[in-house]
Formats: sequence, structure tokens, C-alpha cells
Amino acid sequence: MGEVYRARDQRLQRDVALKLIKPASSSNPDHLRRFEQEARAAAALNHPNIVAIYDVGTDNGVPYIVSELLEGQTLRRLLSQGAVPARRAADYALQIAQGLMAAHDRHIVHRDLKPENLFVTNDGRVKILDFGVAKLQPTPQDAERSLATMTTVTKSGSVIGTVAYMSPEQLRGKAVDHRSDLFALGAVLYEVLAGRRAFRGETEVDTMTAVLREDPPPIQPDQSSIPPAFQQIVRHCLEKNPDDRFQSARDLAFALGTLTQPASEWTFPARGWRSVVRALPWAIAGLLLLTSVYLLRSARATATSPLYQRLTFEQGTVHSARFAPDGRAIVYGAAWNGKPLQIYSTVGDSLQVQPLALTDANLLAVSASNEIAVALHGVHMAHMETENGVLAVAPLAGGSPREVLEDVPWADWDSTGQLVVVHDAKGHYQIEYPVGHVLFESKGWISHLRFSPVAHSIAFIDHPALWDDRGSICILDTQGKDVGQEKELSSGWESAEGLAWSPRGDEVWFTAADRGSDRGLFAVNLSGKVRTVLHVPGGLTLQDVAPDGRVLITFNTARLALAATALGGRNFVDLSWHDWSIAKDISRDGRLVLFEDASEAVGPSYAVALRNIDGSLPVRLGDGSAGGLSPDGRWAISVSTDAPQHVTLLPIGPGQPRTLTVPGLEHIQNGAARFLPDGKRITVNGNEPGHLPRCYLVDLDGGTPKAITPERVVGGRVSPDGRYIYALTPGTEVVLYPMDGGPPKSIPGLQATFLAAQWSADSSALYGYVAGELPARVYRVEIATGKKTLVQALSPVVPAGVVSVAPVIVSQDGTRFAYSYSQVMSVLYEIKGLR
Repeated sequence: MGEVYRARDQRLQRDVALKLIKPASSSNPDHLRRFEQEARAAAALNHPNIVAIYDVGTDNGVPYIVSELLEGQTLRRLLSQGAVPARRAADYALQIAQGLMAAHDRHIVHRDLKPENLFVTNDGRVKILDFGVAKLQPTPQDAERSLATMTTVTKSGSVIGTVAYMSPEQLRGKAVDHRSDLFALGAVLYEVLAGRRAFRGETEVDTMTAVLREDPPPIQPDQSSIPPAFQQIVRHCLEKNPDDRFQSARDLAFALGTLTQPASEWTFPARGWRSVVRALPWAIAGLLLLTSVYLLRSARATATSPLYQRLTFEQGTVHSARFAPDGRAIVYGAAWNGKPLQIYSTVGDSLQVQPLALTDANLLAVSASNEIAVALHGVHMAHMETENGVLAVAPLAGGSPREVLEDVPWADWDSTGQLVVVHDAKGHYQIEYPVGHVLFESKGWISHLRFSPVAHSIAFIDHPALWDDRGSICILDTQGKDVGQEKELSSGWESAEGLAWSPRGDEVWFTAADRGSDRGLFAVNLSGKVRTVLHVPGGLTLQDVAPDGRVLITFNTARLALAATALGGRNFVDLSWHDWSIAKDISRDGRLVLFEDASEAVGPSYAVALRNIDGSLPVRLGDGSAGGLSPDGRWAISVSTDAPQHVTLLPIGPGQPRTLTVPGLEHIQNGAARFLPDGKRITVNGNEPGHLPRCYLVDLDGGTPKAITPERVVGGRVSPDGRYIYALTPGTEVVLYPMDGGPPKSIPGLQATFLAAQWSADSSALYGYVAGELPARVYRVEIATGKKTLVQALSPVVPAGVVSVAPVIVSQDGTRFAYSYSQVMSVLYEIKGLR
């Protein structure tokens, strides 16, 4: 009924699309009504996946619409050029669902979704076109309207839409709602994946019959290219009964969001099982998230349903997010598509975002006076904390940051604008309020510091061990007789990340898991009573709670992957077992990699495992946290994670485990035990009762452990000649301690963030890497001169979502490398209605 021209907006100097009604339609009242309907419907929507309307009007009796000019092609033309890869199809589907979500939120149903009305721009953006047959959904206030005003028939009685994509209720002329659009989207997705329409017939009547009575045939192309979760989503959209489909575009988008993972995590090629292992965690995550949609829908039948608004749409990691003081805008820090961390802000109530002029900065807090606190130039770790960062404050509206204090991973403001910080004071994590005044010192590390909105209390998570995120929910008083006294509200959480106060300040909300890493949302009152707020499969991280009760939360799919490569190699061998594999050692011949599995699959005691770089199945040697391999390759060290702690030598091959007696140590740090070159002694990091951690020498035949470093200095590997051990000081500086006693030896010019990974075979150099570098670069550093030579760059094939590459293990000849990398794929949601 219309014609579209390319036109020039002379006033704003831009090209636009100009849609005019055809002369033959200008006298048709129904066509005129639909033309005006399109203008009103589209103009009411402001979303990146819906074509933008700039102007509407009438010129000499000819109605017109001015819209954005799109460069690209319709989905129909794209389909005529061949099959669309499944990963790209999932991306298109998610964008369409997000556009429909915006329309449905305005009670607008499209009613004619088909490939001709979906436009793919040259930069991969999908736009929904042609709201000419759109209709307003009845709101609760419209419940008394007659059925005739709610159907999809025109005044002349003809059915509007394209029959192959119309829902059964639409074809029958019944009342339609937003679920009819979801059926149409299912039909479109089926065609994109299968290369043919879901419902076909020789005549239009035959096609209508197929829609009403038949199920589409199974999608038959190479099944390995289409994840089962995706196929299930399409089938769920095409249910005949609207009540059996997804009940909202928001639920559909939530499910589709689990499918937009990097390409290498999608395919299951027949070349070998290793790719299956690599993709399995993501596939399982997709299925679990789809299940969570059903669980959430079931909950809505019996309780007030929470409303979910997705806020981020890129691939990567959301590090932190906060509500702005106005309660409308949202500020968050994210690293998208393998690019560095950047701070963004939404614009008003829209989903549009704008980057702030702050790079290499992690968002910590937003004050009531519109200032933001950030950690600059830090090292981003697997649990989203920032090490070695410089606390700085800057206006939210823009401006240069003012540096305040070094080594601050967490901070928040009180109601008067005074900062409370977590300060890493040379290995001691302490809470300072005000800055410089120590209120509390942890034996481990502190995270997610938040000031109460109504009282003089600080809530935080206290983690007893430096190597994982087990923790307790605690509060501190800042006034009165109990100033600085830690009160533990809830303890024993195996994973605890994310915390905020309730609006009334009577509860602390937090995300945690009592086993594994599937964190749910919980609330604990000031008396220590815990209740569940929200629990769905997957890892939730609470970011913020607004005064009106809205919640910012990230849904994270996280893993710690394991890979290996050779000197000069551009390809890596994926050695991941489950979803949390930590590289610990590599054999002298470079064929075997010792690693620790800390995934939920192996239980809370962890597992010590060995894997050949040829990709053969891993061998589980025993429980515990992995240390190092013996020089002869016959033993691996395990440190128990349970009390009372003990050290065990696990045989590689035939033999029985050997438990070592380590008298006098109250605690032994996991994963840091190493053999000496003679194979008769090991080093462990731990502490005696009442003392701080240090490195000890333990004889395998027994005896009292001998301290070889001062307190607060932990050791690494001993040199092949047995003379030195490299150690890490509280200031994160690598120094060399003589094994027979004496002052430490520094390496000239070595930067503080350098992490040693191995000695050279002749003991003259160290191999290591700089913490936080992406990609990780392995250097050889000469001990005598400090000369640094780049040896190898280590970078995952898919950089999106990679937070850190660590630990890195190097063979003594510098030709083999094993490394772990943390990969977190995040989606930020705003949730309303949680209680």
C-alpha cells in the first residue's frame, strides 16, 4: 500500500527513508487507517531493533512517514543467498525478541512478522519494519471492549498478515496478543535454520491447514551445528496453544541470550571429542537457563511475578553496576567483545547507552552528589576484584579523575559523601573509614563493601582464603561502643559475590551458593535470619538495590578454562575438564599437565588431575588442591581443603598415596606446595598458631618444618641448583631468598606486577608474566641484569569475556606452556517486584 523513496533531510543534512501511500490506496479508508496506525505504532517505540520514525504528516493530501534510512537487506533476501549460521541466527533472534519486547511493553502487537519485514543492516543490526497491521493489545482497562475490536480481521472481513507465519489463533480470527508475534518469530527462525518454511502447502488454504493442524518436520541439516537448546526454543515458540508457548518476549529473550556465545563454543565438529568438552559447559548453561524460564513462569502462577528488563546486549563481562542518584540512569563497567574495560551509562529511561570518558577503570560506587569512585590501572582478577588499583573520584557528568589512594579494590560512600574503602596494605586487607583510619583487618580478603542507607553500619563479604571466593556476610558498626567489631550474619558460603542493603536497611541482600557456584539471591536480617529471594540455575551476582526496590543483577556464565601450547605455536590445545581447571605444573618433557579441578562436579574437596596434551582423557589422582610434580615425575602434591589440613603425595601410575606429617602448622595454603630438585623435600606456605603466613621447608621423612622466608612472604619454586627460592613480598615484589639463609636478592628493574612461573634449567633466569596483561606475555628475565625478553604470547582464541589469564606454567626449557584463563559472559538485568 506504500512506496518508499530515498530522500534528503535538508534541515538536518541526513539521508532518510520517505514512505508515501500509493495513489490507489489513498482513497481506501482501511489503507489510510493502517498507514496512520503504522506511523503511530512505530513512532511510539524507541528501540535499536525497531526502525526509527522521524516525522509523519500529510502533503497535498498525501500521507507520509519519514524514518531512518537503513543500509543492508531484508532477511528474505539474505535467506535467498544461502543458509545462515546457527550462531548468527541466534544473534538475529535475540535482537528481534528484544525489539518485540519493547513493542509489547507498549501493548503493541506487530501481527505480520516475516522475513520481508525484518531488515539486517550492514553492521549486523536487525530492525523490525512495517507496523502497518500492528494493533494495540487490550490493557486491563480495556477488558470490557467488544471482541470485534480485538480481532485481526479488517473491516471487509479479510485476514491481515502472511499465512505461513500467522499463529493459529490469528488464522481463526480470534483475539490475538503478544504471543502471536512469538509464534511468527518461531516460524521465521525455523526457516532460517532449516532453509525452508515451517508450514507449506500448494495453496494458501493448504498452508493455513498446516499451521492449524500440523507440526513442522524436524530440522534436518547438520545437527552438530545447531545446539539442542536452540531447537527447543524454536519448537516452544511454535506451540499451537498460546498458553504452551513462551509467555513473553522477555522470557524468550532470556532463553536466547544463553545462545549468543562465541563461535568456538558453539560447534560440535566430528573431528574429535575435545571440541565437545570445550563446548559442553556452554550447552549445559543454555539448557539450564531455558529450564529457569519454565521455573520462573511456574512461579508466576502462584505469586506476584518479578519483571525482568535486560540492559546489556553485547558479548563480554559486566564487572560492576550501580543505579544513578536520579534512580533512572544506570552506570556500569563492562568489557565487551574482547575490548578493555569501559564505564557506560544508560540515557534516562531508555536502553541507549553512552560510554563515559574513563578507560582502564573499574566502577566502585556512585555518590548521592553524582560522583563516581573508580579503581584505575588495576589488575582485573577472576572474581571481579581489582588488584593494585588506584582509587579515584570523578564527576559522573564528565571530568578528569582525582586520585585518592593506591591499592584499593573496593569502596563506597556514606550519606554525607565520605568514603569507606578496602585497602590492600601490603598483603593485609583492611577496612578504613574514614580513609586512613583502620576499622577492621581480615585474615583473608574483603569484597563488596557497602554502607547502610539508614544506619552507621558497613556490610561486606569476608573471604578467609586468598585463593577462592568462599565467604561470610558481615557488618561493622562505625559508631557507638562496638566500633570496628565484626558481626558475622551468615557464614559457610562456598561462593559469595555481590552484596547490597535493602532500601529500609533492615536486611543485607547478597548472592551466594552453599555448594558449587550456582549463586542465588538471599537476604539476611540483622539478627542473622536468612531467606531466599531468587534462585535460578546459573551464577547470579547482585550489583545494586534502588530505594524503590528495583534490583540490578548480572547473570554470569563463568568458567576457568585450561589450555596448553608450544613455543611459537599459534594454536592451543584445550585441556579443560569441567568448568574450573587451574594449571599447576607441567612435566619436564612437556607432555603432562597437572591441574586442579575446583568445579562443582568434583565436590567441595576439589580434585588433583593429570592430562596429556594429546587430549586423552584426564586422570583423577585424588582429592585436594594440586601442588607440583616431583622431579622424577612419579608423584604429585595434594593439600587438603578440609580441616584438619594435611599434605598427601599422590602416585602417578601404580602405588599408594603417602600422607605427610607437617607438625606445628595451623594452616597450609592450597596449591603452593612444590618439590625441591632433590625430590626429598617440599616447600609449603602456611602459618604457625598466632603467626602470619610464610614459606616452610618440609622433609619427606618427617621432622619440624623449617621457616625459609619471613612472615607475610610466601614462596614459589626452588631453583634447579637448589640455592634460591623465588618468593612474593607483601608489596607483590618477586625476590629471591637463599635456601641456606641470608638476605634476599632483588632482580634489577623487575616491575611489581611480575609473576614468576618457572626457573630456567641453568638457574640464571626466571620465566614469568605480568599480571593483568591480555594477552598474557611470557618473558625470560635474567636474574643478574634484569634483562627481559619476550618468549610467548598466550591468548584464548575467543577473547570475549576473558577477564584474566592466570596462572601460567612454563617448562624449564621455556618451550611448553600451560595456562588457565577466566572467561565470564554476563548479562545485566533490572528486576522489579522482588520481595
